Amino acid sequence: MRGETCVQWLSWDVNLKTRLIGETLFNLLFWMYFPFITIYFSEAFGPVIAGVMMTVPSVISIFGSMIGGYVTDRLGRRPTMLIGSFMQVVMFALFALSLSHWWDYISFVGISLGKSLYRPASAAMVADLVSKKERRQVFATFVTANNLGAVLGPVIGAVLFFNYRSELLWTCTLVTLCYSIAIFFMVRETMPKEDRKVEYKSGVLSVIKGQWMSYYVIFRDKVFFLYILGGIFITVSIMQLDLYLAVYVNDHVPTQDLVATKNLLLTLSSEEVFGWMLGLNGLMFVFCVVPVMKLLKKWSDRNTLILATVLSGLGMFLVSVTSNAWLLFLFTFIFTLGEIIHAPVVQNFVSTYAPKNARGQYMGASDLQFSVGRFIAPVTVILSATMSPLFVFGFILACALVSAGLYFVLFRVFSENDPMESICET
Repeated sequence: MRGETCVQWLSWDVNLKTRLIGETLFNLLFWMYFPFITIYFSEAFGPVIAGVMMTVPSVISIFGSMIGGYVTDRLGRRPTMLIGSFMQVVMFALFALSLSHWWDYISFVGISLGKSLYRPASAAMVADLVSKKERRQVFATFVTANNLGAVLGPVIGAVLFFNYRSELLWTCTLVTLCYSIAIFFMVRETMPKEDRKVEYKSGVLSVIKGQWMSYYVIFRDKVFFLYILGGIFITVSIMQLDLYLAVYVNDHVPTQDLVATKNLLLTLSSEEVFGWMLGLNGLMFVFCVVPVMKLLKKWSDRNTLILATVLSGLGMFLVSVTSNAWLLFLFTFIFTLGEIIHAPVVQNFVSTYAPKNARGQYMGASDLQFSVGRFIAPVTVILSATMSPLFVFGFILACALVSAGLYFVLFRVFSENDPMESICET
């Protein structure tokens, strides 16, 4: 299986190879700081203010994804990726200077904006270069490679972020700069020339109006609207790994002996337990995405997505019943399995469903499910100030079940509109 994947990677276009390597290195560093951002701002401003503050990057990402998708279909994939990546370089440098907590927060928001501009162009480039038959496998490979960093990142970050934060962020700045330079010199434009729509004579108001009308047409599509809505609710559940779960483990999981024998004593603090949970999450993405996708290859997309939402919500809810590290690792396995099943299928759906001449905008609109979901997700941190963990995790489970219902309705409507479409059968 590994040999087959390696051979397939060697035959990829140089654009995909460059992006795969660059994004993998960046994500290694990303997972060293991002999971601990909520704890960092909670300690600085308190859990309620921090919960409100964590919604702002998601709002910014909504507009960033829409602008990124619009620009992607007009200027092209490569220029949009360069704008997003160089913006992250600047913001990482500002974060590394760390003149104040508010300065750090503004820099973090800027990093989120840069990522939201980059993503639609990146996804559209994959759809440009890969055939419909191979896209699901390619997306699964990107998911696997991008989560390599999630194996070691959180474990290392639990030490580096709180003790060597400036050095870590300067390293992020350097790596992102190197990747941006690689995009400039090695990545070529993939959008067909006939689809390019650069509006040199249009004023700012005309461009904004054109962008608004384009997205208005997209969201009138009932199938795509249900797809976005279902994605929003499951994102609320999935995002808790980096939000309320971090707070819960920090507040309710005591330092404990993971292994205690005559010859070996392994004790973990609450931060280290959380780091191990994140490491397990990343490890599963590295080793389980491809085999799980092959195991479920005969399942319909509808059943696959419903299974993913149920596992994600149930696994998160079970966390509320224990503070034992071993049980937390077991429940991490369950909700991560749901996330693994979900990620490649939703990416394949939108790349196949989107019209070729509006691929960037559909990718940008698709990102709204993650942006809006991330906007709603921090409400769990706010609720935790007054509500019990059981109530908060019950809310997370409810969001996952609503997502399952929306996916069921989506595929029923989709099959009625186009019953012969193969995407519903695979």
